[in-house]
Amino acid sequence: MKTRHFLWICLFALAAVAVRSNAQDLITNVYGRNRVSLNGKWNAIVDLYDQGERMKLYENRKPVGNTDFYEYAFEGGLRLNVPGDWNSQLSELNYYEGTVWYARHFEALPQTDQRQFLYFAAVSYRCKVYLNGKFITEHEGGFTPFQVEVTQLLNKGDNFLVVQVNNRRSQDAIPALAFDWWNYGGITRDVWLVTTPQRFIMEYFVQLDKCDSDKLVACVQLSEKRAGETVSVSIPELKMNMEMTTDADGKAESVCQVKRLQRWSPDTPKLYQVYITSATDRVEEEIGFRNIMVKGTDIYLNDKPIFMCSVSFHEEIPQRKGRAFSEADAAMLLHEAKALGVNMIRLAHYPQNEYTVRMAEKMGFILWQEIPIWQGIDFADRGTQKKAQQMLAEMIKRDQNRCAVGYWGIANETQPSKERNEFLSSLLEAGKQIDTTRLYVAAFDLVRFNEQKQRFVMEDEFTAKLDVVAVNKYMGWYHPWPVKPDDAIWEVVSDKPLIISEFGGEALKGQSGNAQVASSWSEEYQEQLYLDNIRMFEQIPNLRGVSPWVLFDFRSPFRFHPTHQEGWNRKGLVSDRGERKKAWYVMRDFFEKKRK
Repeated sequence: MKTRHFLWICLFALAAVAVRSNAQDLITNVYGRNRVSLNGKWNAIVDLYDQGERMKLYENRKPVGNTDFYEYAFEGGLRLNVPGDWNSQLSELNYYEGTVWYARHFEALPQTDQRQFLYFAAVSYRCKVYLNGKFITEHEGGFTPFQVEVTQLLNKGDNFLVVQVNNRRSQDAIPALAFDWWNYGGITRDVWLVTTPQRFIMEYFVQLDKCDSDKLVACVQLSEKRAGETVSVSIPELKMNMEMTTDADGKAESVCQVKRLQRWSPDTPKLYQVYITSATDRVEEEIGFRNIMVKGTDIYLNDKPIFMCSVSFHEEIPQRKGRAFSEADAAMLLHEAKALGVNMIRLAHYPQNEYTVRMAEKMGFILWQEIPIWQGIDFADRGTQKKAQQMLAEMIKRDQNRCAVGYWGIANETQPSKERNEFLSSLLEAGKQIDTTRLYVAAFDLVRFNEQKQRFVMEDEFTAKLDVVAVNKYMGWYHPWPVKPDDAIWEVVSDKPLIISEFGGEALKGQSGNAQVASSWSEEYQEQLYLDNIRMFEQIPNLRGVSPWVLFDFRSPFRFHPTHQEGWNRKGLVSDRGERKKAWYVMRDFFEKKRK
């Protein structure tokens, strides 16, 4: 019955339409497709007063005759790198929140027997896309991909692509008006022109059954509703080939018993070459297989309990004060995490680049991915709820075949209310309609010390709906110690696995000071704070993971101290210049002991 239920969910997911505006359902594994990069230098116009639409910048009109003129031109002016944020490319745009128009020409050769799509890996935060002077799609959400078909819209030869980008914060945005990281704007990830056969494999989901280690489940969706077509999923190394027949909706599914399957784990991150084939299309990629589940207060990976030795980082390269966007950027972030000795990474607080996800999988990291439901969200607004469901769907659909993803995170530091509970419940329902093979988690900052009972407690009825509960608690920084760390008794969701998803404090690299005085901003204070927290962790009976905040110092407009912060959140174990602080070594030793 478990497998049949999973297949039903799988097919429901393949049939579901994401709640986006004009953008279309995502093609699975676009990086494994025939594609042409549209990255590079794009022309740009900064539109401070949002006059571009009125002036029809997207038409890129040229003067004709003696009396014509236009008060704009893309050529001969500002040029910006794509992918990349505009804040780090021009000092005048460092704090800019508003509209920038991007434009470029590209060559195309339309094919009668093929289809073509424009694919944007991410644009921050809102955008409208115009091709050859015509509006073709729009998208909201700065960390998930979208695509639009342009088969009938391309010119033979020269084409003119314009993207209107706006990163202005608003109450109905996700994240909303205030958040503790830099509000980078721009076309921040890859742009591709993707070509497929006329009838192609739109989506596939190949994973182990939720609980069984020898049942492989495959679901495939064709781009057209076409019954009776044979599709197959094969893994040559396992000598496995599943042949399926599509139904009237162009969907097919199958379950196969597999033998001698080596499951993926942090110690042995095994991936298999998988081929998905139809009569007109063939897709290849590497996929790993694992089981992850909760039993009582334990988290099990491949039938064995595991302790999550985790760390978080933002999608930022601190040394250049800019958004991470490339494989090289992913390698820098992930190799520092590897040196720390973690087996999990919380990709905070938004879906990060696909390069990071795929490289993390190959390096053996379990991933916690989340959408930016970070404080200040208008939970009573139905439009905001719909956008959150869209972001969650786009995140899951992009990475549903990445076995490294063990957790889907739906919220961080939200306050209980009827509206909040209904909002988050709708996210859980939307997520589980797409994927039930992962654990669902949220992080809370509601733990308090009950003076009367001398216990740390938390009251939030929504935790009952989650697989794993996570807590952000900054003992020794935002919260003074009410008792000695060794005497800290926790009674927090005692029937579920608990992860301390954030803890720590700030320190300026190279600054020495009193280890007992927080305002020293010293490495010694941060080091002692970590040692104290580790002592407290030993008193938490259902603790199944810890994730210090954060791997690197990161930029934040929240941070005003003129000498110790200078616009940086200094909680990093590694400084903005890439130097390891004393607390880094404390966590490395702790993780080494936990992983033995």
